[in-house]
Amino acid sequence: MIAALFPGQGSQAVGMARALYQESPAARAVLDRAEATLPGLLERMFEGPAETLTLTANAQPALLAAGYAAYQAYLEAGGPAPAAAAGHSLGEWTAHVAAGTLTFEDALRLVRLRGEAMQAAVPPGEGTMAAVLKVGPEAVAEAIGDLEEVWIANLNAPGQTVISGKRSAVESAAERLKARRARVVFLNVSAPFHSPLMRPAAERVAEALAKVPLADPAFPVYANATAQPVASGAEARRLLIEQITAPVRWVETLLAMRATGFRRFLEFGAGNVLTGLVRRNLEDAEARPVTTPEEAREAAKWGV
Repeated sequence: MIAALFPGQGSQAVGMARALYQESPAARAVLDRAEATLPGLLERMFEGPAETLTLTANAQPALLAAGYAAYQAYLEAGGPAPAAAAGHSLGEWTAHVAAGTLTFEDALRLVRLRGEAMQAAVPPGEGTMAAVLKVGPEAVAEAIGDLEEVWIANLNAPGQTVISGKRSAVESAAERLKARRARVVFLNVSAPFHSPLMRPAAERVAEALAKVPLADPAFPVYANATAQPVASGAEARRLLIEQITAPVRWVETLLAMRATGFRRFLEFGAGNVLTGLVRRNLEDAEARPVTTPEEAREAAKWGV
């Protein structure tokens, strides 16, 4: 069985999806729809500058567009539909588009709003995130346990946990963790994503999402907040909101997919972050990125 994976913010890069646009009619059709929905998006994706593309309100729809374009290029090349999907943070929205839970255009508008709302939830400079390496999540939880306004945001691999919160609290947590021989890398983000500080953003997105129809997904989509498959549009609606403030349970998600029988994963869109995380978390699994027409064709052969 093939499982589809879709990356989140941080995987964007200037030039993303350009080759897909030039060589794949299916991908070009997707990207033209993205441009019609959010004028100027393709220029940011293809030409940058990087500072503009990296802005949350631009990066999120760009990643959704690139991920869905790569997915359609793979199907165009004869690749079989996946038996399940998952996405990292923003990527969960792309997974639901691939599964038909919501339309591509509705998702583009909603993730643009999501990005704007997440950026506005905390004043610039007051929040931050940091990756904690070389120690396990239990050590991270113990180190931050009595600190206020810092939380675990992403559980990416046994030795890679991301914390999020008010800058001063994250800095205090970093000092504690370094004393425990952890490596701490502050991320180039301007807001504390996947923390309770994002509650105002969740409320804004919930209000907008309530006006959009959601279908039952054509195949299960594993949710970030629960690491369990979602089978109904109603459940998807609730969990797409919950994931804004909840941690991304990526290790649990991959383990749950493996327990169901998945050993082959395709990462659609930009970069290969999730491909690397599959290899770190699942020793008996294979993963490939699909970011170009050639990779889409090779993935289609591999998936048959």
